[in-house]
Amino acid sequence: MKDHTPVIIEEPSRSYSSATHQDMFRQRRQRRSDDESDDIDLSIDYDSKQAKIKNKRMLAHKEAQKRDWKIVAALTVWAAYVRLWKIWQPSSVVFDEVHFGGFAAKYIRTRFFMDVHPPLAKMLIALVAKLSGFDGVFDFKDIGKDYIESDVPYVPIRVFCGICGLLVVPIAYLTMRGSGHSVAAGLVVALMVCYENGLIANNRLILLDPPLLFFTAATTLMWINFHNQKNKPFQFWWYTWLALTGLGLGLTVSCKWVGLFTIATIGVSTIKNLWDLWGDSRIPVNVFVRHFLARAACLIALPVVVYMLMFGIHFHSLPNSGEGDGFMSPEFQQTLAGHSMADTPIDIAYGSNVYLRHVATRGGYLHSHPHDYLTGSKQQQVTLYPHRDNNNWWTIHKSTTNETVGIEYVKDNDIIRLIHRDTGKRLHSHEHRPPMTDLDYHNEVSAYGFPGFNGDANDFWRVEIIDHDKRDPESEDRLRTIHSRFRLIHVMSGCSLFSHSVKLPEWGFGQQEVTCIKSGKIPKTVWYIESTENSQLPDDTEKVNYNRPGFIGKFLELNKVMWDTNKGLTASHPYDSRPSVNIHKQIHIHTHIYIDSFFAYT
Repeated sequence: MKDHTPVIIEEPSRSYSSATHQDMFRQRRQRRSDDESDDIDLSIDYDSKQAKIKNKRMLAHKEAQKRDWKIVAALTVWAAYVRLWKIWQPSSVVFDEVHFGGFAAKYIRTRFFMDVHPPLAKMLIALVAKLSGFDGVFDFKDIGKDYIESDVPYVPIRVFCGICGLLVVPIAYLTMRGSGHSVAAGLVVALMVCYENGLIANNRLILLDPPLLFFTAATTLMWINFHNQKNKPFQFWWYTWLALTGLGLGLTVSCKWVGLFTIATIGVSTIKNLWDLWGDSRIPVNVFVRHFLARAACLIALPVVVYMLMFGIHFHSLPNSGEGDGFMSPEFQQTLAGHSMADTPIDIAYGSNVYLRHVATRGGYLHSHPHDYLTGSKQQQVTLYPHRDNNNWWTIHKSTTNETVGIEYVKDNDIIRLIHRDTGKRLHSHEHRPPMTDLDYHNEVSAYGFPGFNGDANDFWRVEIIDHDKRDPESEDRLRTIHSRFRLIHVMSGCSLFSHSVKLPEWGFGQQEVTCIKSGKIPKTVWYIESTENSQLPDDTEKVNYNRPGFIGKFLELNKVMWDTNKGLTASHPYDSRPSVNIHKQIHIHTHIYIDSFFAYT
């Protein structure tokens, strides 16, 4: 009977016995006369059989708790030995320490980066690294890079991850006991977790999984403890375990999105629990509403607040521009120190020098440089480049002349030419296949021209404004900096200036390919002007800049980018291991033999 006593967080409440008033008076008199200890409960008839049984159960429960805590202590010590034994080996970067150690270095240097996982586990690793004296100089870039030579305090960081992992072992035992299972069952589960080889290897490295596993296990235990209070609703421990469950859900999903499965598990259990309460005719509607609101506040609102808070700390910790800027919108980038852009004139007139920025690929600039394609026309390359430099400047001219008389704005459906300012060559397209996208409906885009040559009709592009800032009605009819979204349609072929994530090889410096696509979808053929210069504009010309998003805007954008990037991770890990073809064949053969034998005997 003792082995099956579940772990209960607090002592069971004592109910009054059916003793008579005279009996109770007699007990009080006896107590006064014998001067017994104050620990005796006067409401219990210790002579009754029921009270003796209840007292015996209470003593058994206390003994079970003491035994469980001794077992928990032993399991913790043993798990620490298994997880932390020689954790300093190997003394070099292992597996995905390349990523997560590198993220810790970026936190310490306060440089913005982008990762597909939420920030909590990474921030905890960075915090331990900072407290251990890590200066963020070591870059973790290559597997096998030596820690000791660079004096990296990698052991405390690994120990932190190891502690997170080893705590799952005693938590597993307590969860089983809290669920009503025996000591033997709890020990079996805890030892299975302790000796699982994958977990041992995982918990000894600088990875996100150990904190994730700890929060997942702790959240499950909190939920079991809350469930054990179901007969004492709206009391202190009932609210405490419910709130701790919600806190655990928020922390779990803030480590990795796989924590959503923990939310789903507890969510299904909550729905079932509420359904049972709704079906209980003894529970008034107002009491059911209290149950519902308590769960909504603790299991929905609290995890959302915790999740958003982690991103608030994340943004505060990374105020400076870094390697992850290119994933974010220009508006987001303006919130980072070192990435601010000066106000620029809003009007676009002929003769203006402009920066053209692509919308769909998160803002690369239309770019050219004095290097030629190695295929196709072998004319000067036109690419998409993620950084601001002088090779991004293009000058807008009329299709008929380079001369400008006064201020004449560029309007919707105007035919223009774009001349690269530094090389003097014109944006050009023709019936050549692009270097990477060798498809019939893609034409090469190049920069073409030479001294004394006035160009040809393949340099003509029609401006087609397709969207605009509703607060600026003029940006619908004529080009306005930042506010107008437009396509450039090649007049001769009808294709649209286009770019995508495909990159050129080394001879193209790994920059994104730009083509002219026929019947292309709008998102990847949309451009806007980010900056402009024109000496003819008056000094009091209206200027414009990006609207910097607040926390909510940054939070939503970063989560969308994380989601889109996650969807794009379809390739297998370069260091994964899979069974060989022969093993697959052997498994297939043995499976058929087993099935045939089974049916033969049945």
